[in-house]
Amino acid sequence: MKRRDLLLAGAGVLTVPFVGVSAGCSALPVIPKRPLPQADDARGWIRHRDGRFELFVPCAEMGQHIGPALRRVAAEALGVALSRITLRAPSSRDIGRVKATVGSDSVKDFAQPLAQACATLREALATQPAQPAAPAPSPSHATATATAAESERPDLHAIVTGAPLYAADMRAPGMVYGRVLRAPVSPELPSHTETWNLAAAQAVPGYVAVVTGEGLRHAGSLGLGIVAETPGALDRIEQALAVRWAVQGRFDPAVIDTTLDLDRHLADGRLRHAVRRDPLDTLAPWSVDLRVETPFAAHAGIEPRAALALFEPAPGQREGTEQLKVFTGTQDLFYVRDTLARRLSLDADRVEVQACRIGGGFGARTLVLVEVEAAWLARAVRRPVQVVWTRAQEFAHGFHRPPSRHRVRARVKDGRMADWWHAFTSGHILFTPAAMPVWMQRTADVIGDQGVARGAALPYAVPRQRIEFDALRLPVHGGPWRGLGAGPNGLVVEMAVDACARAAGVEALAFRLAQTEDVRLQQVLRAVADDAGWERARDPRGRRSEDSGVRRGRGLACGVYKAQSRVAVVADVEVAADGTVRVTAMWCAHDCGRIIDPDGVRAQVEGCLVWSLGLVLVEALPLAESRVAAGGFAESPIPRFGQVPPMTVRLLDHDAASSGAGESAMVAGGAAIANAVFDATGVRPTRLPLRRAVPDTA
Repeated sequence: MKRRDLLLAGAGVLTVPFVGVSAGCSALPVIPKRPLPQADDARGWIRHRDGRFELFVPCAEMGQHIGPALRRVAAEALGVALSRITLRAPSSRDIGRVKATVGSDSVKDFAQPLAQACATLREALATQPAQPAAPAPSPSHATATATAAESERPDLHAIVTGAPLYAADMRAPGMVYGRVLRAPVSPELPSHTETWNLAAAQAVPGYVAVVTGEGLRHAGSLGLGIVAETPGALDRIEQALAVRWAVQGRFDPAVIDTTLDLDRHLADGRLRHAVRRDPLDTLAPWSVDLRVETPFAAHAGIEPRAALALFEPAPGQREGTEQLKVFTGTQDLFYVRDTLARRLSLDADRVEVQACRIGGGFGARTLVLVEVEAAWLARAVRRPVQVVWTRAQEFAHGFHRPPSRHRVRARVKDGRMADWWHAFTSGHILFTPAAMPVWMQRTADVIGDQGVARGAALPYAVPRQRIEFDALRLPVHGGPWRGLGAGPNGLVVEMAVDACARAAGVEALAFRLAQTEDVRLQQVLRAVADDAGWERARDPRGRRSEDSGVRRGRGLACGVYKAQSRVAVVADVEVAADGTVRVTAMWCAHDCGRIIDPDGVRAQVEGCLVWSLGLVLVEALPLAESRVAAGGFAESPIPRFGQVPPMTVRLLDHDAASSGAGESAMVAGGAAIANAVFDATGVRPTRLPLRRAVPDTA
């Protein structure tokens, strides 16, 4: 079947009239609105009924323990036991618009308004006649008799028993299953269907429909929707359709190296943005000249994107008026609602988005992708439709951590850093091409993508600094991911600081303590050094073991995340005779101000350390001509349990305002590992991931 035959196709192909605004057209896309929460907003999060409380958690729950943390805040402000507060995932009708769950800001931004709202509710209840507390809900298939641990983490039982928490778990009467097929190229390239075999698809048992329409466009990719009675039938229908695709243009992966070529940009004077740009003597010799390259990497959340969409009668409206309801795991509930309203030409009050737990977000769930697909298919077939992306779709059609190229030059005088020049290029992060057309991105580039610059500011007192960067549009889409630029930038900064310490002939811990005036950063440095026995292990670490050829090394790094959280990390590594690197232990001291939920903070720090290991030693997303080449974790690996070392995490708790824990340890974890590799081998990792370390035999 050809595209021009669609109008004559009759039964079998559903073409949905499109009157909305495409993400790929020149019209202005939906812009996220992210107001900071206030106490008035928080009054809608907490409800009281029959002696019990319901807390509609305003932040996405994706493993960061934000629900239990806010539950603690509410219980303290209300003066009640945790067991009297039930956590609920809200829909866009349950609460007012809130800021997205991004930037490790949930406790920082939401705890105070919630505490104020709960204090107000407590005062109001104190003026009412006393009522007996209602009994806890009876156990069911999704609940169990409360235990002490369950009162702390009421979601644990549901997680381990497989209760419906995630979007892929959701069911609706008459539900069918959908998928949107796309050309096997990057969404940056314009592509659409050319021909397909409709008759063969209709012959597949379980076939429901083939769906077309402009609403199935993502960036340059115009997809073809299929709907089936069972998930298994989707694969058979896709195979039977045998779609041929028309693609405009191509790219070789080498174009990314050319686009990001840092020397070319420096020679042309085309690094457009700066964190700081002091006058520097660029001709005098440098004590340190370090280059580092990082690759594309995937978010790699264990749960692929999923959404369930259904149209239902709108209550209180005239007959025939419908509303759209979507179940999804998203970091930005109201951005999904606004985007669906625009893309399907619905009033926003006729769209309800129900939040579901997320099996790993890391920034991947900030855009609206699978939700539009599910809604478009549901409108076409007039039945509830669930769309669950395959792992291959996650890699091919999602957006990823963009690659970066760095060069740091520094001068050391009298044992201290005197001059610092960090230049770097990257793909876009906040101004992601997955959401911004070219014209809009060019306009936004005037102010510079600050996601790319995150973590590049020095926590050290260096008199003269030049920190400059640029973000370039790449043919594979980059976008928000855990920590944004803080992971790669922190890695490069602390590798260069380690090199400066060696150039100065000063021990790594003493060098950092002397260079920073940040008292809290000094405290985490001393704490991690104490825990790791840094002073007791000052003997040379890179000495080769005579019996096995294994070299051992130890590295230190520290940093400040978003001018708020402080962290320091020590890592021990072993480098085998064949160059294989194994991290054998990690220690971390972490200061995020006042700690609400210690278990949650500790878990987040440990997760960051695993991501740091992946950054240096494991993760890279392979590319082929015009596309991502990975279809699963075999081609784009993540750290395995056997690669994760024992971890010791010390949390420094004090009265400073709470700040982020979900991303902060990334500013130091990767560099601690990289510095340990240098300590063992005498060679600095410059192209990541470092899957083999070749010792310096000179």
